[in-house]
Amino acid sequence: MKVLIVKTSSMGDVIHTFPAVQDARLNRPDVSFDWCVEEAFAGIVALHPEIGRIHTVAVRRWRKALFSGGTWREAALLRRTLRECRYDLVIDAQGLLKSALVARQAAAPIAGFDRSSAREPSAALFYDVGYAVPRGLHAIERTRRLFGLALGYQPDLSILDSGIVPPAGDIAGISGRTAFLLHGTSREDKKWPAGDWIEIARLLIDRGMTPVTTWSNKREKAVAEAIAKAVPSTIMVPKSPLAEIAGIIGHSTLVIGADTGLTHLASAFGLPTVAVFLATEPGLTGPRGQYASTLLAAPGERVTPAVVMAEAERLLQCEALDQANAGKN
Repeated sequence: MKVLIVKTSSMGDVIHTFPAVQDARLNRPDVSFDWCVEEAFAGIVALHPEIGRIHTVAVRRWRKALFSGGTWREAALLRRTLRECRYDLVIDAQGLLKSALVARQAAAPIAGFDRSSAREPSAALFYDVGYAVPRGLHAIERTRRLFGLALGYQPDLSILDSGIVPPAGDIAGISGRTAFLLHGTSREDKKWPAGDWIEIARLLIDRGMTPVTTWSNKREKAVAEAIAKAVPSTIMVPKSPLAEIAGIIGHSTLVIGADTGLTHLASAFGLPTVAVFLATEPGLTGPRGQYASTLLAAPGERVTPAVVMAEAERLLQCEALDQANAGKN
């Protein structure tokens, strides 16, 4: 059975879909998966070994040039390519009008959330089969349940496995015990102050770990440079393709991050991950993983570097204990 997954964005939403693919791999080994995703996140989807062909869309870019001939040619090519693949089923795991419209281009039966479950109820009008999945569940569980209903199995929700693996080999000459600091995020009110990142870098050095950081725009570069200047042992990775950054994160010992997609990626890798949420609630979309923890700023209070370091040490100890116990068995 040949299935197309439509989950175009955002990075966190894409990562939240991986456990559903793992469930299907265990319960329906006869199913093969392709994926349709925003072009910026194709490298993230490629981390999952069960995904075959990756089709890219550029909805964000297309919206800015809706009447451009180039936009229409790209959309027509996508439509033709999807139809040539002859899918047996399309699963729209996003539940938005834009994702439903993309799913329709494959000219195959579409399964998705029903009207009461979809994020945008109008999306359900485009599905051949809609499934009721409670909206009050975490996004990962909602997607796992959807796949189970669409493909005829009951996922084991007591287990959480993303199935993704970081690229093998040495990454940019970085080795040893490293802690990746993901300070960049989309909104200013979600950013931990630069001074706190500098202090956490110092605390990491004191504990024998090398801080690693990077940047993707001028503001983030200024913060990364400030950390590296104050704590010279910090490794500052130049602005790089997303897939390369994913590889470095995947080989880290610890990740400390703001509310950003790469923090979700770290938790999906199964790494000890401390997420610092300042202006948003992790709620039903926060990072999930065996060694993932979210620190939420209380009203009128701040999350201090000391608190973050203490939580990081707790997660590292839990991981070490589990590894020791596994070695005895």
